[in-house]
Amino acid sequence: MKDNPLLKIQDFGQSIWLDFLRRKMITSGELQELIEQDGLRGMTSNPSIFDKVIAGSHDYDEDIQALALAGKDIQEIYEALTVKDIQDAADLFRPLFDRLEGKDGFVSLEVNPHLAHDVKGTLTEARRLWKELNRPNVFIKVPATKEGLTCIRRLISEGINVNVTLLFGLSRYREVALAYILGLEDRVKAGKSLEGISSVASFFLSRIDVLVDPMLEKTMDSGGNKASLSEKAHGQVAIASAKEAYQMYKEIFGGERFRKLQEKGARPQKVLWASTSTKNPNYPDIKYVEPLIGPQTINTLPHETLDAYRDHGDPAPRLEENIETAREVLGRLPELGIDIDQVTQRLEDEGIEKFNRPFDDLMANLEKERAAALEETVGPQVHRK
Repeated sequence: MKDNPLLKIQDFGQSIWLDFLRRKMITSGELQELIEQDGLRGMTSNPSIFDKVIAGSHDYDEDIQALALAGKDIQEIYEALTVKDIQDAADLFRPLFDRLEGKDGFVSLEVNPHLAHDVKGTLTEARRLWKELNRPNVFIKVPATKEGLTCIRRLISEGINVNVTLLFGLSRYREVALAYILGLEDRVKAGKSLEGISSVASFFLSRIDVLVDPMLEKTMDSGGNKASLSEKAHGQVAIASAKEAYQMYKEIFGGERFRKLQEKGARPQKVLWASTSTKNPNYPDIKYVEPLIGPQTINTLPHETLDAYRDHGDPAPRLEENIETAREVLGRLPELGIDIDQVTQRLEDEGIEKFNRPFDDLMANLEKERAAALEETVGPQVHRK
């Protein structure tokens, strides 16, 4: 165990979270084993994950039937299932959370993705979920849309922990960090404590390269001076963005404005590397882990990437290596006809839709299960999956 690369990462100040949650992991003891043997320090969930585990397994059949017979609608059934999983997972992380004095050990639950541009709807749902979860070591996930910025500030001011999700661009990251600080300042003005309030900014990575690489490949194929520039940037834009985001994090949360809040008990909003599975089979399977290890950061990995890193990871503090190279990669993109702000806005828009679809699929499946349960009030339950 002492040679486990996942444990060694902790020596460099980074926490590893799992980007997956399923009830069977909790009931079988698998999650507890990951906490004890791999040093897992948190978990994230999203509508796509819940669609796969609820609609694609029998883990939830009995609860769905009981809730349906109790007269619950599909939204109430969905929330009951997901809230229970988040609560149970948070309880397993609670000893770690307490031992680290609230610096780690969190589990996240996302608001309805259809509310991404709805301030009032997001605030209402976030408050309700926070109250239902009733755990200090949970995050409510709010997307980093323009409307989300307003929600982040308001929720933080109310003492609700926020995981800012679907964050792709550097300019938007700065706005996210400011929204967090403004929320803390609002709370101070209201005479309320900053103790125990936490937030993370989840920077999505691999999807950046998925979109940008084909643009670079066209220039590479055309030859000429720009081809060599494109080759240097190919597969590097996401990592370069993360490295620059970390420099911004240090600047913002090491500055005088935040220091005043820190003296009152505020915690910095950590950066979290998300979307870290490798989509391009030609790239290493731990491409979005190895170069991004650094203090006060989190990397949330899907199961396959977690297993891969355990098997052949080589931890070292590389996050601040080659900063100038990273800046050059980003700085030369306009010469190659790539507007990174347009790219990241497109990714944000597509990211919302990628969560809307599985959420809608899950709601449709739950409606079928609910209707079937109401018809099966007598006799054994028929498995329909």
